[in-house]
Order: sequence, then structure tokens, then C-alpha cells
Amino acid sequence: MPTGRSRISHQIPREIGTKISNEKLRELNWFLGVRDKLTRKIWLCQDSYLEKIAHRYHLEERKPARTPLPTFNDTLSKYEGKASAQDIHLYQQKVGSIQYATTITRPDAARASSKLAEHLLNPSPAHMDAADRVISYLYGTRTLAIEYSPDGANCEFSSDAAFADTEDRKSSEGYLFKMFGGAVDWRASKQKIVTTSATEAELLAISNAARETYWWKRFFKDVGLELDTPKPTILCDNSQTVGLIEKEEPNLKTRLRHVDIHHHWVRQESQNNNIHVQWTPTSQMPADGLTKALVYQKLSGSLCKGT
Repeated sequence: MPTGRSRISHQIPREIGTKISNEKLRELNWFLGVRDKLTRKIWLCQDSYLEKIAHRYHLEERKPARTPLPTFNDTLSKYEGKASAQDIHLYQQKVGSIQYATTITRPDAARASSKLAEHLLNPSPAHMDAADRVISYLYGTRTLAIEYSPDGANCEFSSDAAFADTEDRKSSEGYLFKMFGGAVDWRASKQKIVTTSATEAELLAISNAARETYWWKRFFKDVGLELDTPKPTILCDNSQTVGLIEKEEPNLKTRLRHVDIHHHWVRQESQNNNIHVQWTPTSQMPADGLTKALVYQKLSGSLCKGT
């Protein structure tokens, strides 16, 4: 009995394939709402999409915020009341709209998106206002873009963590992967377990970042891309954590078996020359904005550039 695929293929005229293959395609300008410009550089920008969501939620007249969340209060406390079903639905729509942008072209607001997503089931009026603030920030900075250039660094990984910065005392973590000067992969999230020190939180973050580097190495191998630096280097701004990984004798003392396993695995991969963990100052940490709210001066241009 023929499959559905074979029945469909028999109904397609042979001429269609010929016409498509012979058609001269123009330069790609828009793809799934993302704009790019090729001038020996590639710019990815979602200005049209951000205009659309600002108008959808009637926020185009609101004064744009300079940062996604305020630096003095970005924890977004749990709501003790009960949100209505209508407010919950509206809040989830707004957060979903924000996440689409922050997972494609706007890593500068990824942490804010992650914090908002923690309250999807019971948002407070303060949470709703915070979502509006993020949308107004994205709208006000809608011409920011990710820039890729042949002159940029070939490959760069960075990992960061903010110790016990949430109400349940779980730490935040983030990683950033850049190629040719632009971000291609990033994540801002809350760790699944409570750690007892900043060093433990950094170890968990580095372990997760290291696993991501392996995914990218397999991907590059599949597509036939050879990098100038075959051994990934992961930047970390905690010198004690770097010492625990790179030194010959480990001296981490922890009662958390989960953390200890991550520690020994990262050390093993480092000693086997599969990865290299390198210290960098906090002031130069590319992933800093994925774990904490940054002031405007530091946030501006840290992950995206103006078109």
C-alpha cells in the first residue's frame, strides 16, 4: 500500500521542480520577521516585529525604559494575591511575545524574559507592569541588531552565575556563545538546585556551558566547518572556580553530591584538553547581563549594536 508521501509526490508535476531550480533568487532581506543586511557584515534585527507587539499592547506611546528591568529591584517577588484568568492570559501573551524576540535577536533582555516567565501562572500588577516595561525597552531599542563580521573573533564562549539571587535562594546562570563577533547562542535561567557558595554556582554554570560547546562541536563537524580554535575556551570571572578546574589537585569541599559530580566532570574534560576554562575580569565578562540587571551604561551595546 502506498504511503501518504508517495501519493502526494505522484500528484506534483515534474515541471515545478525545474522551474524552482532555474529561477534566479534575489538577495534575502527578510526571513521569519528577521532582517539582515549583507555588506561584508550581517545584521540581524527584529525592528518590524517589535513595532508590531508594541502596537498590539498599546505601548508605543509609553516612554521607553532604558533597561529591561530596574537594577534596584529585578527579582519580581511572588504574588500573594490571585490573578484573574483574563490577566493571566494577557500576561502569558506578553511574555510569549517578549520571549520570541529574546531567543532570536535580543540577548540583552533574555534575563528579564526569564524572570517574567517565573510568574506565568499568577502574575501580579507589578509583574504586568514589568512585562510592559520590557516591551517598551525593546520597542525603544528596536534598531539594535546582532552584528556578524569576518573581522570578529572566530569563536568565544562565556559562562556566569549570580549566587542565591532569587526568593528561593537558587542562583541564576547564563552562557553566551559568539562567533564572528556576534552572539549565536545564549541562555539565562535559574539553576535547579540551591548551592551553598558562589563557587558551586559557577561550577554548575560552567558544566552546562561545556555541554553546549560539545553540541556545537558536533554540529560544526556535521556541516564541515573547521574552526581556528578546535578546543573551546570558556570564560569565567570567578578565579577560585577556574583554579578548581585547572589546577592539578582539586580541593572543593561540598556536601552537594550533584555539584561534586559536575566539578569532577569539568576537571576531567579540562585535563583531557577537550575544553579550557579561562579567567576574565567581571568588567569584561560577556555573559554578565544574562545573570543580573545591568546599569544603562554597561548594558548599552554590550550584546547588540545599532543598525
